[in-house]
Amino acid sequence: MTATSTSALSSIDQARGLLFGFIGVCIFGLTLPLTRIAVAELNPLFVSLGRAVLAGSAASALLWWSGQPMPTRSQLGKLAVVAAGVVFGFPVLSSVAMRAAPAGHGAIVLALLPLATASASVWFAGERPSLGFWLCGLAGSAAVLAFAAVEGAFASAGLGVADLLLVAAVVAAAIGYAQGGALARDLGGWQVISWALVISLPVLAVALGLLAPGMTFNAHWPAWASFLYVAFGSQLIGFFFWNKGLALGGVAKVGQVQLLQTFVTLAGAALFAGESIGWDQIGFAVLVVAIVALGRRMPVLQTSRVSRS
Repeated sequence: MTATSTSALSSIDQARGLLFGFIGVCIFGLTLPLTRIAVAELNPLFVSLGRAVLAGSAASALLWWSGQPMPTRSQLGKLAVVAAGVVFGFPVLSSVAMRAAPAGHGAIVLALLPLATASASVWFAGERPSLGFWLCGLAGSAAVLAFAAVEGAFASAGLGVADLLLVAAVVAAAIGYAQGGALARDLGGWQVISWALVISLPVLAVALGLLAPGMTFNAHWPAWASFLYVAFGSQLIGFFFWNKGLALGGVAKVGQVQLLQTFVTLAGAALFAGESIGWDQIGFAVLVVAIVALGRRMPVLQTSRVSRS
């Protein structure tokens, strides 16, 4: 009876994890097109750092209002890893990349995230994806890199640099996601991103202070509206759902939901940024989703390496 109950609970947790992950992906999916709108008129560093300052201010109030206890010293170290990945690394790198690359192009490169997140889950979450999982992930990644190479071969040098920035952003996000998902098992999903933002605020404030004299803020309302979305949606609320999903369903498994983010981003690029999406982009997106979705069916083991205490 106990074994049956445990199995049922695990299935329920995984289903809930996938649902929370899907909601997070829908929120994250608009990040690139709206960032592209924002950085067209605002400094990319202001967009990336300023969004974290706004989100961190809201997170501070939320933590204080809910009376959350301070994280332990060990947890603070892990929160610093989360902050390096998703508060600094991904926002800065992707914002700069969006000055040169269309959001639709970025959506395809960011399809590397599921494989990168699964890789990071081995180290940070103690998960062990099977050989079949890795083979599917590698095949999907090869398709993504082939797309970037083919499209970049006929583009300006700036797009090649943007590709490198986006790949670096993938690495940063994957590390932040994996560490955040593992830590959410102890702290809770919304608490992880909130504390990561709060401990980043002093550095963010100093950086913005140094940048402020050389920046102009004369932008139209679409740029400011996009900035507010990436601040409160992409940088804060999306992580409430995403971290909770990773904690419930497993980092590698729920990480595969990011494949749907490609389609959300392509739709957002067409709807908000006025980009034309070609059949080649749609074809590559479908190919990548099909390959790596197959990997979702492959087993992923959870080891006892990560402490749950």
